[in-house]
Amino acid sequence: MAKERLLIVEDEPQVQRLLQIYFTNAGYEVVRAFTGQSALEACVGRPPKLAILDINLPDMDGYDVCRALRENPRSRHIPIIFLTQRDERSSKIAGLELGAVDYIIKPFDMKELHLRVENALRCANRENLANPVTGLPGPRLLEEEYHQRFEGRHRWAALYTTINHFKKFNDYYGFVAADDLIEFLGIALASVVNEAGNREDFIGHLSTDNFVIVTTPDKVKSICERAIARFEREIRLFYPFKDRQVGGMDMEEVVQIRDAPLAFLSIGAVTIGGRRSQISTVRDLNEALGNARSKAQALGKSGYVTESA
Repeated sequence: MAKERLLIVEDEPQVQRLLQIYFTNAGYEVVRAFTGQSALEACVGRPPKLAILDINLPDMDGYDVCRALRENPRSRHIPIIFLTQRDERSSKIAGLELGAVDYIIKPFDMKELHLRVENALRCANRENLANPVTGLPGPRLLEEEYHQRFEGRHRWAALYTTINHFKKFNDYYGFVAADDLIEFLGIALASVVNEAGNREDFIGHLSTDNFVIVTTPDKVKSICERAIARFEREIRLFYPFKDRQVGGMDMEEVVQIRDAPLAFLSIGAVTIGGRRSQISTVRDLNEALGNARSKAQALGKSGYVTESA
């Protein structure tokens, strides 16, 4: 099972090192950031499950970091715990009003901080806000993004992405290898959107091997092409050499699994909006995305299909 990923944003090296050692020993994957800007970049690239955020940072105020994370669709779901020397009531209220889940004052008790982190993660997991493998927003936040887009006046697009032959990959190589493949795709899609998309674009992890990107129509072609190129370039690295050589899984030892070529990526893209749009509900959108994705899968290789509705 993947370790839960914590981001520690602290400009005091000794405090940051102390937190890193403690939470690493407690079984977490710890990512460190010394500045607000590096924290924002870490949250967009591969979202952590929770961020411990100091308010006094060298380049920007911790409140501004929190505000920026809440304004970005790809990071607004991340629970934030403020860690600071400011003990004024107004400072606590300001942090909580920005959406922080907790507020810890230095000097702090490490065990208490650990319990508060566990409580925040437990609440986030119960609400199914993020996928446990990729850290990306889950189905609930994806649906909220859909509703916000439907309420707007601008045209937008959704890209439904699926790994073909993933179940056979999971059955043959095991869940650890399958999680590695899913994590790779989540990171790859985030990287592609950072390069070719908009700052306001959304990436959701719908289910095991299904992802959705919400963007603008003018970005669809570039995102699809880059995502497919990245996947095709690296998918072979997830297979043993002997399977790469034959272009699929060696079935001699596992007779239950048949016809299992290398995995490929299918993307169904649908543009929504405009006076003649036939899509006005999430149900309509899901049906249209499913149809577009099926057409892409019918290609029999990595590819994408775009439709307007």
